[in-house]
Amino acid sequence: MATLIHTLADHSDDVNCCAFSASYLATCSLDKTIRVYSLSGLAELPYSPLAAHAYAVHCCCFSPSGRLLASCSTDGTAALWDPCDGRRLAVLPQPGASAVRVCRFSPDASFLLAGAADGSVVLWDVRSLKLYRSGKVKDGSLMACAFSPNGSFFVTGSSSGDLTIWDDKMRCLYNEKAHDLGVTCCDISSHPVSDSENGLKYFQMASCGQDNQIKLWLILFADFLGVQLKYKCTLNGHSAPVLACAFSCDGQIIVSGSVDKCVIIYETSTGNILHTLSQHTRYVTTCAFAPHSPLLATGSMDKTVHIWQLDLKQSCAGDTVENESKVAVEDWSEDDVSAWLCAQDLADFVGLFKMNNIDGKELLKLTKESLANELKIESLGLRSKVLQKIEELRMTTISVSVPDEFLCPITRELMKDPVVATDGYSYEREAMENWISNRRSSPMTNLPLHSLMLTPNRTLKMAISHWLETQQK
Repeated sequence: MATLIHTLADHSDDVNCCAFSASYLATCSLDKTIRVYSLSGLAELPYSPLAAHAYAVHCCCFSPSGRLLASCSTDGTAALWDPCDGRRLAVLPQPGASAVRVCRFSPDASFLLAGAADGSVVLWDVRSLKLYRSGKVKDGSLMACAFSPNGSFFVTGSSSGDLTIWDDKMRCLYNEKAHDLGVTCCDISSHPVSDSENGLKYFQMASCGQDNQIKLWLILFADFLGVQLKYKCTLNGHSAPVLACAFSCDGQIIVSGSVDKCVIIYETSTGNILHTLSQHTRYVTTCAFAPHSPLLATGSMDKTVHIWQLDLKQSCAGDTVENESKVAVEDWSEDDVSAWLCAQDLADFVGLFKMNNIDGKELLKLTKESLANELKIESLGLRSKVLQKIEELRMTTISVSVPDEFLCPITRELMKDPVVATDGYSYEREAMENWISNRRSSPMTNLPLHSLMLTPNRTLKMAISHWLETQQK
């Protein structure tokens, strides 16, 4: 089970990243700020927000001990903060002053890795605050990075689709074309995978990209064998580019967030989908697990961060409700409906719904009147809760049936006034106007737009109108 327990709505623009320590949760945003919350009650700390960056803050992370917080920004710098009192301890300017997209501490917190839009990769010595090593990916912007648990190597992912493995001396050891349309995120599990046959231990890595996929990899790092990167499998489930992925602390589950507005939780060993969470209303840009508690944070372009409580034991046992992602709601059996009720914390109604033979078709027909008069649910609050969950289900069902080319890539909603941008893609006019008012890059490719001109797509608008007419018949 994954239960939404809290929503943070303090940022005034897209949430780009969230990160946990044992005591705090940090979030950062296009609004140029980092906000810090105590995990005790999720109250924002008195010194928050931290507002020293001049432009959007793309990434934030804690050192493994939680004693340092790092952030990086379009302003071309990374910054170090004291999370106890919010003091800024250092400003670390990226060579070339390019926008810094990602940052990560090494496992012993000796180094901070910072990667930028010009492809530069920098290791900062945290103690001396001096540049230790620098390098550059062969193509594209630096979009993702992750350290191995033992600190012997780190991996970077670029907008060109490459995964590159580096050693701690910044030597490039291996390069692999992983995602055709660009890597957006990567993470390495802290729990190695053993090969009993050869007596070797592999590090397990997840990467995701603009190709809608999450890929699992096995990395072997040994002096006598060098570095090997082995493809393991692909996790499917998202219908749009995947922007974030993360392993749980025990490595048993993986979470991902996507342009399709969904968060998906997978079981690592099988690749099975355990939960699909669809409470965000815009792109899901970030996800993170707390280190010592069953908490998951997900952030979105809807300006919110959702905090989820996970029942990991139940999740790993599997829930029949996951058939929801594979079987259309109208085809659900009574047992599928029962499983769905349990997943929505409505288990008390299972007997009542079974007694009234409520299957998927009947579930979608329920109204506040039928809940009160036919099912005899007396409590107005409970009726409202059931109806709200059914309405969310109806919206999911509708969005699945809409042809993907009719959905705006930014909002993932049916377009009313589609326009073509100079990247060749069609968008809802209002959504694209809002997008280009803040940035000059394509929402689909992340490449610069040669012009901000938007041309009405009348052919697409007529096709959408015709499709809507057929749905009403």
